[in-house]
Amino acid sequence: MSVSAVAADSSVCAPLAVLGRDVTVPLVTGGEVTYAALDYAASAPALQRVWDDVAAYAPYYGSVHRGAGYLSQLSTDLFENSRATVAEFLGCREGDQVVFTRSTTDSLNLLAAALPAGCEVFVFETEHHASLLPWRDARVTYLNAPRTPDEAVQTLERALADRDPYGPALVCVTGASNVTGELWPVRELAAAAHAHGARIVLDAAQLAPHHPVSIDELDVDWVAFSGHKLYAPFGSGVLAGRSDWLTAAEPYLAGGGASRKVTRRPKEAGGGVDVEWHDTAARHEAGSPNVIGVYSIASACKALTEAGFDELVAREQHLIGTVRAGLAEVPQVRILSLFGDDAPRVGVISFVVDGWNSSHFAAALSAEYGIGVRDGLFCAHPLVRTLLDSEPDEPGECGAPEAAPGEKSLNAIRVSFGAGTPDEHVERFVRAVKELVADGARWNYRTEDGRCVPDTSAAV
Repeated sequence: MSVSAVAADSSVCAPLAVLGRDVTVPLVTGGEVTYAALDYAASAPALQRVWDDVAAYAPYYGSVHRGAGYLSQLSTDLFENSRATVAEFLGCREGDQVVFTRSTTDSLNLLAAALPAGCEVFVFETEHHASLLPWRDARVTYLNAPRTPDEAVQTLERALADRDPYGPALVCVTGASNVTGELWPVRELAAAAHAHGARIVLDAAQLAPHHPVSIDELDVDWVAFSGHKLYAPFGSGVLAGRSDWLTAAEPYLAGGGASRKVTRRPKEAGGGVDVEWHDTAARHEAGSPNVIGVYSIASACKALTEAGFDELVAREQHLIGTVRAGLAEVPQVRILSLFGDDAPRVGVISFVVDGWNSSHFAAALSAEYGIGVRDGLFCAHPLVRTLLDSEPDEPGECGAPEAAPGEKSLNAIRVSFGAGTPDEHVERFVRAVKELVADGARWNYRTEDGRCVPDTSAAV
């Protein structure tokens, strides 16, 4: 049986069908192989269920909220029903709002724009840039990377104890690291925040596709996540949670949809316009909404719920065990971790290989084995630099990233997977790592536009 046939046959092991599961890609060494998509942490493939739902709706696509025609009314109902589906998926409380955005990054920037005056923000240096960087107009305290979940809680408690107890404060924390996959003690951090009069927003971009997320049970104030990591393409995201700060803030975007009433002021009153803004989620959803993207998120939420997170988590833990056990058999491989080997985690694993630049290794996985992974610093530069600070200088080989004067050239490899990953993909990945470390690459590579790519002029 060919490699492609094996991959297609083993796809039944994946609990949810995804697009692209039968796509074949060429290898520089000759032939083709079924593509092993192991970069879910960047963008998960679309669920077949999501694609089918969107395709069924597409002929009925119409304007949302501002049309009298049948298709407009149908689209508006679908849009608002999707909001209700997401609220249920997230365990929203009575009075919580679900605001549709473009992504996790957009959601957290929206919340940053809605912070009350004088708000203090507390964020660990371990965060993805989406939750590390939006707070430019606030007083920000950056917390050092903890080495245990307990240390994370204690670090936050000490920082909050020193703040102004009467002013507003916000804690921003990830649910699962996009670098190590490790789960953070969200419920305990929320308790610490509330005990000190602060609020907390959960970056669930890497958590929601793998574990149930309940605003009520976790006792967080807001949750942000992206559709494209939840098996739902088309560029939508969610910010869900308490409405008061959002309602009190100026609209994130000014325009149609956010405004309830706009009137001209008389010339003798200075001219211009007076605006009455909505106090619902529409306040921050100006413009024509991405109804396709929103519907795809709702479809994915239903699919994950119906599949059952207990089964999904158990299956993913099997895949995690396969990858970690296989990498542990290669002495040259070091898995990156904050909390240690026994920490609970999702299907995101980053590592480095002695003697290899990570870009070179990732390029060889793709070109010679048809395996797609990620290399670099994963939009979490402070965290990856912290995890690699004891590494020797990387060899200046193919794809080595440029470093500032006096700094090391650092990058890592990340493999990530989820509900659509068949066993064969992770098994092929483990075999490929072992072969590359033992035998080296079978092809020559060169740097092109900062990336390591196969040199098609000659093989090794």
